[in-house]
Amino acid sequence: MTARPKKKIPQLVVKWHRAILFLAALGMLAALIGPISNEPTAGLFARSGLLIAALLAAALYVSAAFLPLGASIAMTFAGVLLGCYMTLALLNDTSVAGSAAWGFWLAVLANWGAAWLAVARLASFRPHDKKASRAFDLLIPLLFGAFVFYLWEVAVRGFGVPPVLFPPPSLIAVRFFGSLWTLWQDFVQTFILGVLSGYTIGCGAGFLVAIVAHRYTFLGRGLLPIGNFVSALPIVGIAPIMVMWFGFDWPSKAAVVVVITFFPMLVNTLAGLNAAGHIERDLMRSYGAAPAQTLRKLYLPAAMPFIFNALKINSTLAFIGAIVAEFFGTPTLGIGFRISIEAGRMALDMVWAEIALAAIAGMAFYGIVALAERATTFWHPSYRT
Repeated sequence: MTARPKKKIPQLVVKWHRAILFLAALGMLAALIGPISNEPTAGLFARSGLLIAALLAAALYVSAAFLPLGASIAMTFAGVLLGCYMTLALLNDTSVAGSAAWGFWLAVLANWGAAWLAVARLASFRPHDKKASRAFDLLIPLLFGAFVFYLWEVAVRGFGVPPVLFPPPSLIAVRFFGSLWTLWQDFVQTFILGVLSGYTIGCGAGFLVAIVAHRYTFLGRGLLPIGNFVSALPIVGIAPIMVMWFGFDWPSKAAVVVVITFFPMLVNTLAGLNAAGHIERDLMRSYGAAPAQTLRKLYLPAAMPFIFNALKINSTLAFIGAIVAEFFGTPTLGIGFRISIEAGRMALDMVWAEIALAAIAGMAFYGIVALAERATTFWHPSYRT
C-alpha cells in the first residue's frame, strides 16, 4: 500500500512537530527524575521493566523527530504504546493509584501530546487505494477513542476517584463481560421488542401519511402544526400516559417510540416530496404519467435523502424514548429498568455497562441505516467522489 500526504508540510510545521516530540521525550524522562507518588515509594528506578519502557519511549520520540513522515508516525505510535503501558502498570501499585505525583502526570501529558501529534499526522495521509482509504477513515477515530479511554482510566485511578462515583473503563469492561446474559435479556426487551417495533410502526405510518398529505395539500397544512406541537412534548410527559394506556410490558415502550418517530418522518418525507423541481413535474405531465407513476419515478427518488435523514434521526430518538419510558414502569428487564435499579444500589459499574450497551446498539443501528442509505442513494451528489 502506498500513501502520500495531502500536501508538502511547511518547514515551520515540521519544527513544531519536532518540538512536541522533544517535549514528549522530556515528559517521559520526568517520570525517571521526579516523584511518581506523593507517598513514600522506591521510584521508577526500582522497577526495571518500567524503567526500560520509559527510556525506550523517550528514545522513540527523539528518533521520530528526524525520520520521514511515515516512519515518524509509526515510531511515535510505538512510543505512545510504551508510555501507556508504563503509566497503566504504575497505577497497579497502591502507592501510586490515588496519590500520583507530578512526575507521573508529566509522563501522561507526554503520551497525550505524542498521541495527538501522531493521529493528526496520520489524518494527513491519503492512500491511493479506496479500501486503504476507508481503513484509514476507520482507524483514526478508533485510535482517538482508545486514547480517550486511556485518559479516562488514568485520571480516575490516578486521582483516586471512588468507583461508586465514576468507575474506570477497566472496571466497566469487567462488569460488562461478566454480565453478558443479563445485558442480552435487557437488549432484547428494550431494542428488539420496544425500539424495533415502535420504530417500524412510527416511521412506516409517518411515511404513508406524508404521501397522502402530499397528494391532498390541505391535510399537510393541517398536520404540520400538530407535528410541531407533538415534537415539543417532553418524553417524560408522554411515557407515563402510554404506560397507563398499554400496560407495563413492551407495547407501552413501543407506543412512546411511535409518537416520537412519527412526526420527524412525516415532516422530512413531506419536505422531500416537495423537493422535486417544476421542470421535472411538467415533464411527467407532458408524458401523461399517472399520479402513481409520478410518485414512483419522480417524487420518491427526490425524497429518498430526506427519508433516510429522518430514519437516521429516529434511530437515536427511538432508543432514547424506549429507555426513558422504562423508568415509568416495566417488567424486570430492560436497559432503562436496569439503569434505574442499579443506580439505586450504587452499582455504577453496571449502570455504565448498560450505557455502553445502549451506545453500541445505537451506533450499530445508525450505521445499518447509513449503509442502507448509501446503497439506495448512491447517485446523490454527497456520495460522488
